Formats: sequence, structure tokens, C-alpha cells
Amino acid sequence: MSVQLYMDVHVPEAITTQLRRRDVDVLTALDDGAGRTVDAELLERARTVGRVMFTQDIRFCALAEGWQGEGRSFAGLIFGHQLAGTIGQFVSDLELIAKASEPQEWVNVVERIPFPRSVPPR
Repeated sequence: MSVQLYMDVHVPEAITTQLRRRDVDVLTALDDGAGRTVDAELLERARTVGRVMFTQDIRFCALAEGWQGEGRSFAGLIFGHQLAGTIGQFVSDLELIAKASEPQEWVNVVERIPFPRSVPPR
């Protein structure tokens, strides 16, 4: 079973659109009627529907790391700082995560993307 993603409201629509074109199962907070939900409730909602959260909100990342420290369960969180990569890099990394890992591998995990890219030797 592939990883299903839950997109925070801070994620550009272009990322969601490109992932859907690549057959990645994505649910946005807006599509779920949770566009104005506070972060803690949204992280719990993602767990309830069995989806790993993707956000570009650093406060959300801090929340999930706090939950890790408290031993509070969540379905996983992927954080991509808006200035750390391009839309293409975020799409590529999220597609890899969705298609090459299993949901149980993400429980209580916080991961940052984009993943480091190797530079070809000169």
C-alpha cells in the first residue's frame, strides 16, 4: 500500500496538482473541509484518515516534533521549507515517498525535504 498524503493549507496548489497527475493520492485540508482548522486538530485529522501530513509551515513542524517528545501518536509529517527547494523538487520527493514507502514507516516520523541531491563530478 502506498502512502497517502494530506496537504496543509500552506502548500501551493501546483504541488498538489502535479502529484495528482503522477497518480499520488492527495487530500488537501481545503478539500476535507478543514481549511480553518488549527494545526493540532489538523495533525490529528491526518492520523484519523490515515494520511501523512505535508506542510510548509515551520510551526506545524515544531508541533509534530513536540508530539514526538510527548509520545503522542500521529501518522507522520513531511516538512518542506518554502525557500529550501523548487516545486519540482518537492513534487519529486513527495512522489518518491508516496510510491516507495509504507504508511506504517511514517508513524511518529518528521522528515524534511527536499532530499539532498548529489552533484555530478566535473
